[in-house]
Amino acid sequence: MYSGYELIWLFFCTSFLGWLLETVSAATRQRKFANRGIVNAPFCVIYGVAAVSITVFCQELYGFWLFAESTILATVIEWIAGHLIEKMYHERWWDYSKIKWNLDGYICFPISLLWGALAYVMMRWGNSLMLDLYHFIPKFVGKITLLILVGILTADMAATLIVLSGRSKRIEQWQAVDSWLTGISSNLERKIYGYVDARIRKAYPKQEKHREKILEEKAKEKEQASVRFAYGCSFYKIVLLFLIGAFLGDIVETIFCRMTAGVWMSRSSVVWGPFSVVWGLGVAGATLLLYRYKDKSDSFIFLAGTFLGGAYEYLCSVFSELVFGKVFWDYSNIPFNLGGRINLLYCFFWGIAAVVWLKLLYPHFSDGIEKLPMKAGKVLTWILILFMCCNMIVSMMALVRSNQRAHGVAAIHSWQKTMDDHRFDDVRLKKIYPNALKVE
Repeated sequence: MYSGYELIWLFFCTSFLGWLLETVSAATRQRKFANRGIVNAPFCVIYGVAAVSITVFCQELYGFWLFAESTILATVIEWIAGHLIEKMYHERWWDYSKIKWNLDGYICFPISLLWGALAYVMMRWGNSLMLDLYHFIPKFVGKITLLILVGILTADMAATLIVLSGRSKRIEQWQAVDSWLTGISSNLERKIYGYVDARIRKAYPKQEKHREKILEEKAKEKEQASVRFAYGCSFYKIVLLFLIGAFLGDIVETIFCRMTAGVWMSRSSVVWGPFSVVWGLGVAGATLLLYRYKDKSDSFIFLAGTFLGGAYEYLCSVFSELVFGKVFWDYSNIPFNLGGRINLLYCFFWGIAAVVWLKLLYPHFSDGIEKLPMKAGKVLTWILILFMCCNMIVSMMALVRSNQRAHGVAAIHSWQKTMDDHRFDDVRLKKIYPNALKVE
């Protein structure tokens, strides 16, 4: 187990090493210095996020499985980062289109293998060396240093994101400024914008045609979104699909348990209502990640769903164990399992579910959601968001308190006493989570 400060230290170390690797690589190709980080400081945040994620979720894996899971996790992070950066900046900062076995230029098989190899080296030797260096620093000095770095990076990221999101939108405002104080602020903002914009263009050469295409697509989506509720892959649609997926997932698992085990049992993730958060997040995540690939072949979607679903289920199992001290499923008795967290057969089920969802179910649910009246749809969505947030918070409190009771922690605070009454005691939780197993 790693402490919070140790994880922050690993984040900054790997972010710096990633920045160094990217900068040297870019300088070699462009024959000049190029700061490849998204922020102004010498950190490549994507490397840090990937390193910490792999450290937390893959620490029990060894050998081939460590390499495989690290490869998948790092590739998914790169894939998501590529889409987010393109959405924010309307440009693509890397493009693997000229490399074999790539997916729309965002990721490619050779680079994914490189990420897996780097992650393997980091987990086997790199983390221990970086942590030895951290523990060599006086404890108080190390903590203060990390807090200062967090503050600097937070301010740096905030400034960069504000500049990127407001790109080319404030020129007229700058020209119209007549207030002395506002003028100072405007000049400072202009300088920051100019520096960040010039640095980004230097590090990532602009692709004008690609940018124009993205802006054109975005304009069309915006036009449709103004007259149709939850058009495309919008926020409101993803939220409603999460709720639909959570409900359908609970029903499917309940029927599956009845057919295979001969008993009716709860498969819900929350204390109120038949909702499986794992399935809901899976449906929402699959829609976000695979939306633009929904017209591709069934075999492509099946393979993507198999790998992504397996990695996602593994992460959910590790997360629940770390946070709640429980695992909610155990596949140790099923052949070809990985630590009892996932197994090959159920990974195939994820692939089949991805095909069924994107090819058969999603078009109907999407059309149904878009037919809702604009105002009523938004009100309904926010009511459901409020309900599910309260539901998930209470469920997390009940599970945390259950873990405390198992370790003999007395109820001191009011929330602990509330969780100990008959509504959230161990008997009630056993009915909701019949397969939950306590782990050390």
